[in-house]
Amino acid sequence: QVQLVESGGGLVQAGGSLRLSCAASERTFSTNTMGWFRQAPGKEREFVAAITRSSGSANYGDSAKGRFTISRDNAKNTVYLQMNSLKPEDTAVYSCAARRSWYVAMSPAEYDYWGRGTQVTVSS
Repeated sequence: QVQLVESGGGLVQAGGSLRLSCAASERTFSTNTMGWFRQAPGKEREFVAAITRSSGSANYGDSAKGRFTISRDNAKNTVYLQMNSLKPEDTAVYSCAARRSWYVAMSPAEYDYWGRGTQVTVSS
């Protein structure tokens, strides 16, 4: 059973930056694709970004394009989410997810493993 542990969340002012990290407990086929989702109170879980292990191919949700960058260090079994120009509407719990498939998916239902999440709060 793969475990995913997020870190790097916190409180930041609008316009600031944060870098989230997600460490996987093992490097297996279970984490061929890793991604980030977020969920704000009263809202559905939203796709942020995902990246594949092999090619490093990445996809972004509309809210992340141009501001967020996803990357991964395969040697460390870790995926990162660099978030710049943060806005109050980015406030949410950010969760890391992993799936066996080599293809990026944008639906939470397509992911096999989940971390517990880390809170990101952006003040105005």
